[in-house]
Amino acid sequence: MTSSESRSSRPLASPPALQHTVPEDILGVIVGTFIAGLGLYILEHTGGVTGGTAGVALLLTYATPLTLGPIFVLVNIPFYLLAWWRKGWKFTLKTVASVGALAIFTEVNAWLIPLGDIDPIYGTVGGNFLLGVALIVIFRHGSSLGGFNIVALIAQEQFGLRAGYVQMCLDLMVVLMAFAVLAPAFVALSALGAVTLNTVLAFNHRPGRYQA
Repeated sequence: MTSSESRSSRPLASPPALQHTVPEDILGVIVGTFIAGLGLYILEHTGGVTGGTAGVALLLTYATPLTLGPIFVLVNIPFYLLAWWRKGWKFTLKTVASVGALAIFTEVNAWLIPLGDIDPIYGTVGGNFLLGVALIVIFRHGSSLGGFNIVALIAQEQFGLRAGYVQMCLDLMVVLMAFAVLAPAFVALSALGAVTLNTVLAFNHRPGRYQA
């Protein structure tokens, strides 16, 4: 084999991943949090629960007179320290911005999008589909919605565990907490929603994919 043939038979090196620009990241976070806001709004309207700190915030709205947006911001505060320590200040600032944007969208949706009756199963599955797609968009732009997202991303990037499976285990705790607030039928729907959300993540957000 000649040297030219040897060179031609070598696998070509993958081109370096193109980094997102600042405007792309800003638009990505806005789009992702908007979609997530719709998903949470549908879940809140159907009386369901999802996983993560969003699910904790929903449970607290059922148990207290507070609205979803402010509660969601408050329950995420402890996780910002973990994000700063393990993921850096850029990721943390993007996460703070994402959580704030989602809190705003959840409040705006309640004013501008009146909803009628929604089938609970359809609303639970559809709301969690929207949340799963939203999280993929947000992850792709170096951000998160705080809380369990941060833990799941750290587990994926540093230990090779899929973010969706890690978050699914954490979300089971939220579903179990729902027994204190919701009827068993709604808890079962919440479990279905958590599985739906994390299946979307596990199948579409894997280590080594979509690096940008």
